[in-house]
Amino acid sequence: MSDVQSDAGLRITEIFYSLQGESQTIGLPTVFVRLTGCPLRCGYCDSEYAFHGGERLAISAILEQVAHFNPRIVCVTGGEPLAQPNCWPLMKALCDAGYAVSLETSGAIDITGVDSRVSIVMDLKTPSSKEVARNRYENIALLSDKDQIKIVLGTREDYEWAKFKLDEYQLPARVGEVLFSPVYEQLEATSLANWIVDDNLPVRFQMQLHKLLWGDKPGV
Repeated sequence: MSDVQSDAGLRITEIFYSLQGESQTIGLPTVFVRLTGCPLRCGYCDSEYAFHGGERLAISAILEQVAHFNPRIVCVTGGEPLAQPNCWPLMKALCDAGYAVSLETSGAIDITGVDSRVSIVMDLKTPSSKEVARNRYENIALLSDKDQIKIVLGTREDYEWAKFKLDEYQLPARVGEVLFSPVYEQLEATSLANWIVDDNLPVRFQMQLHKLLWGDKPGV
């Protein structure tokens, strides 16, 4: 991806400062750079507003907006950020600027070439998402112990599917953490928590902190 011209910029839906609501850095102040566009249409998607529109910004302009918040952590998210080729040089530029950078990606696009300093939070799409066929399982071999796999579960079927994938790909040994998250207002969080405890799974249960604090809305 190094041949991409960074001055062509990226289409951005929003840049905002909030608390990280998920993953290993949950609760930490974070700048979110939300890229526009996504080739998937997951049934539980909570960022459909990022599918279209946005404003095209040069990477230098994005860096200027991020620096305004004086953050330690920057999360590149979407939509699907890797759908825009200039996402790769953006992440490199953010790392070069000294930020701890994470990438939230659907797992449907090749992650080859993502800067080694970036912590990747990669989804595996479950059957109830309606996009399970889009999982690019080749990506799993490219992950390391600094990365995380997130599985969003909407049904008991999803949970049984996820347990199988844990074993099939030996996920807990391959990445830093595997995250199980209930679909907001669809799967009862207590049910998922009980299943994990009953089966003694080596995963981290998580809920979306930002929704608990501010509700299901953009920019939080």
